[in-house]
This record gives sequence, C-alpha cells and structure tokens, in this order.
Amino acid sequence: MPQQTAPKTWLNERSILIGSIFIAGLCSIVYELLVSTTSSYFLGDSVTQFSLTIGFYMAAMGIGSYFSRLMQEHLLQKFIGIEILLGLIGGASVPLLYWIYAHTNYGQFMFYMLSLVVLIGILTGLEIPLLTRILKDHYPLKINLSNVLSMDYFGALLATLLFPFFLLPMLGTFKTSILFGLVNVSLGFLNLWFFSDHIKLPKKRLLYAASTFVTLFFIALLYFSNVVLSHWNNSLYTSDVVYSKQTPYQNIILTKGTKSIKLYLNGVIQFSSTDEYRYHESLVHIPLANAVYKKNILVLGGGEGLVVREILKHPEVERVTIVDLDPAMFELASTNPDLVALNKNSLKDPRVQLVPADAYVFLQEASELYDVIISDLPDPSTESLARLYSREFFKLVRSRLVPQGVFATQATGPYHTLNAYSCINSSIKAGGFTHTYPYHAYVPSFGDWGFILAANRPLDTARLGDQEMQFLNKDVLEKLFFFEKDIQVDSLPYNSLDRPILLEYYMEDWRKWGQNR
Repeated sequence: MPQQTAPKTWLNERSILIGSIFIAGLCSIVYELLVSTTSSYFLGDSVTQFSLTIGFYMAAMGIGSYFSRLMQEHLLQKFIGIEILLGLIGGASVPLLYWIYAHTNYGQFMFYMLSLVVLIGILTGLEIPLLTRILKDHYPLKINLSNVLSMDYFGALLATLLFPFFLLPMLGTFKTSILFGLVNVSLGFLNLWFFSDHIKLPKKRLLYAASTFVTLFFIALLYFSNVVLSHWNNSLYTSDVVYSKQTPYQNIILTKGTKSIKLYLNGVIQFSSTDEYRYHESLVHIPLANAVYKKNILVLGGGEGLVVREILKHPEVERVTIVDLDPAMFELASTNPDLVALNKNSLKDPRVQLVPADAYVFLQEASELYDVIISDLPDPSTESLARLYSREFFKLVRSRLVPQGVFATQATGPYHTLNAYSCINSSIKAGGFTHTYPYHAYVPSFGDWGFILAANRPLDTARLGDQEMQFLNKDVLEKLFFFEKDIQVDSLPYNSLDRPILLEYYMEDWRKWGQNR
C-alpha cells in the first residue's frame, strides 16, 4: 500500500484498520444473535435455532475464508465492497425474516433463514483474511495475526454483552438489525473516505453511490420502523394491535377487536377474553375445591391477573403471591384499561403480592410453605420453558407445599400434543407426587386444553365449591376427567434438566399438525 501523506499518517491508517476489525467482529456476532433470537421467537426450540445458526455460520465463515485466496488485487476496495454488502444483508436480515415468517411455512422459513446465515457467514469469513493481508505492510506476520484475531474476539465479546442487556430490551430485534446494518455500511464508508487515494475514480464513485443508497434505505426503514412493525403485526393478527412491547424476556402483543381482547407472547396466544374463563376456572377452582387450607396460595406465571381473579373469589384466601418473570406483564395488567376490567383489578388487591422473578429460582430460594400452588406458565416451546415442567422443578414445587397441599398446572393440549401432555404427567409423578389427576376442558381459542391436578394424598375430583362461575358446575366437572378413546395419557419418560425430552415431544407434536410454533 503506498504511503499516505499527512494528516493520514501510518499510525492513523493502522488505527482505522484495527478499529475496522473490532467493528466487523462486533457486527457479525450481532447478526448471528439477531437471526437466532428471531427464529427462536417465531419457531420456538431455541437450542435448535441457535445450534443451526452457529453451525451454518461457522461453516460459511470457513467457505468465505477459503475463497478469500482468490482475491489478489485491490484488496482494500474489495473489503469496502464486502462491508457495504454485509451491512445490507445483515441489516435487512430481521426485516426479511419478519416478512418470510408471515408468508411461509416452517420448512420454508428454515430454508430462507439458513440461507441468510450462510450469506452473512461467507461475507464475514472474507473480512478477516482481507484485513490481515491489508495490514501486512504495517506489522510482521505474528503481530499482524495477533492484532487481527484479538480485536475480532474483543468485538465479539462486546456484542454478546450489548445484545442481551441493552440492544434487545431497548431496541428489539427489528431496529437493532437496521442499526447495525448502518454501522456496517458506515464502516465501509469510513474506509472509503480515509483510503480514497488508493481507489480508482470509477470504483470510488460506485462504492460511494452504493454506500449512500444503502444508508438512505436503512435510515428510511428505521424512520418508518414503527409503521412497518404495526403493519406486520396487523397482518399476523385478526384484530388491531393496541399494545406491542419487546422486553428482555419476550415479545408481548395485546390485540383488541369488536368483541374481544387477546394476549400473545412471542406470537402464541395466551388468552381471548371471549372464553378465557373456561381455562382459568378449570385451572383454579378444581385444586382449590380439594384444598384442606387455602389461606396462602402461590401462582407461578399468570402475570395478567386472571388466575388471581378466580382465586380471590374464595373468601378464605388471605394471601396470594404471583411470580412472573416479566415485570412488563404486571405493568400491563395493572394499567391497561381493558385488562384491568377483565381481571377486575385483581393485581391491586391488598392480599396480592407481585414478585418479578424466574419461577425456578424463586422456588429454589423460597422458605415459605403454601397451601396451594397453581402453575400458569407458557407451553414448553423452548429449553428455558421446558425446565419449568421438569422432574426437578416439580420436586421444588412439592417441597414448597404443606403436607396436605394441592398443586395444579396447565399442561398443553392433550389432543394436539398428547405426547407432551403425557410427559408432563410422568414428570410430576417423578417429582414425588403420589397422586396425579389429568383433566381437560374445551377452550375455543385453544381447542382441547389439558391440566393436571396433583397431591400426596387422594383427591375427590367430583368436589366443587359454590363460587360464581360461568363454565364449571357438577355436571361439567365430571366430564373434565374423562378422556375419549383417542386421547389416552400414556406413561412416557419424564422430562429432566439433563435431558429435556419434553421439548422434543412438544415440537414434534406440533409439527405433525403443520403449525409454526
């Protein structure tokens, strides 16, 4: 590389190139995290999504590194072009995945997702060899390699710290993708400006035009991102989206139609106001009817306040502790007028204590015993959720119950996910409960939905209190514990932390029905 004249000294050139390695490493890891996270939100099973993304990304980097040997001349010019192209593909990756998810099935989505990963990986694999060769005029080989690799790794470290603690909770996947596309293009633009003397005029004009076009495209996309996201949300949901928030834990969507409001977490419906009472009455009143005492009750999940609404119908209740991972759910359920009306402002009742915490960690650290524990946690669609249906988790639940205590959990749909349902029942037994009572109720928004009642003593499944209910009565109760011939709860291996087999059952069950879960 010819020597630059002042003020672009050798030191400045080295600084720009070393800084470019750091930024390139930062951007590439952010893209990988973005694609993995977005795919996990849409399809569940984050272990599979992250494993496939990492595997294909690393292999594609190897391909890019291998073919970098074919680039013999104008290395700096090629590096700048790669940064602009990588910025375009990486920055547009999440918006593209959003569009693809809305218009394809599971298999097609996986194909396009992995194609994006491969493209990003190949371009990333070209970066480091090119920068190493560009820097050969500045450093001996051993120093050159150590500088390049160390700065790339430090950039990757910063990405892994920024993504979960700042980028995802503050910006979400969509805006973060666009922002880092701009960073990548800006990196190319900076090198283009600084080393402009080394690039011939026609190529320089082409690179300036390309970087300007991509920059303006991303600025426009970022400016209209809320409109784009709103349009995308409304294309996925049958009713208008009235609340949308990406938290560090999940994507929360609340929709409102002429007759109902619906809550979705990571795209999966949690309830519809038209029929949620069927679900919540079945989950709450059956275990409470069998409780010897019901003064002190623990609810795991249920941050929207509908479980506690039903619990508070029992006058004997003195205290309810709700443990929900996401504080945003408590805020939404306490402030949104529609939700407050639906849950009857139950979260503001003086008997209710709100605890924003992971259910597993809470049970590990708790010392208090409860008369009844009710689990209203999301389906086991990821390994982090599957652990909340494990033998170890149910052991913790049992340890927090009084000797005569009662436990009940939602347990997915016994018709569509029968193997997962059976596995949860086996896991509760493996957790030390001597008596389990599977039952199910038809909830139109979900279909046939399953629950499991458990205790360390025999329970009377025909018992029901006299609370005001829209769905349950003695005749309905008897039918809930009856399973048709094609829905028989089998004795399957239990789910454990070491081997989360429930996740395999759940994903396979849903794939049989062609669902994007």
